[in-house]
Amino acid sequence: MDRDQFLTAALQNPFNEIITEELSRLSLPDAWLVSGCLVQTVWNVLTKRAVDYGINDYDVFYFDPDTSWEAEDAVIRTLAQRFSSRGIAVEARNQARVHLWYPEKHGLPYPQLRCSTDGIDRFLTKNTQIGVRRTQDGYEVYAPNGFDDVVAIIARPNPGPNFSAANYAAKAARWKALWPELTVLPAE
Repeated sequence: MDRDQFLTAALQNPFNEIITEELSRLSLPDAWLVSGCLVQTVWNVLTKRAVDYGINDYDVFYFDPDTSWEAEDAVIRTLAQRFSSRGIAVEARNQARVHLWYPEKHGLPYPQLRCSTDGIDRFLTKNTQIGVRRTQDGYEVYAPNGFDDVVAIIARPNPGPNFSAANYAAKAARWKALWPELTVLPAE
């Protein structure tokens, strides 16, 4: 699977296209639709399930130098207002402020990031290190590990300073229950 095949499959879920279009209209800084909603849509296409099967929410990353909770909350409320009538649950996070709350919430270190793709790089699993956004010419796709694990339906841990084997096991167990075809690689 190459970039264009991935994008074609991921956009079969109309919510993914609706969200990327709205993010483009809102002009949120460095905004991306990321992670599970993209990968799980592709898994659903590959396994011939409904395109939105198993997707709890749609994650949006953006990077705003205003690291106040009030600014992030305003974005969260705006996106909720834009999508709730369509039944789309969007979870937005300003990647410029994750380091402010992550250590207390998860008990693990988290460095200050420089952009949204830095946040994508820190995902718990390598197979979900993917982001998509609208551009004037179509779409930009960020996928530092490519698409092999996505098409092979593999969950692969992304060890690093904020990796949690327990969180990985819980996430992998949820996915395995929904997609029995999934191969879960062990955390080392």
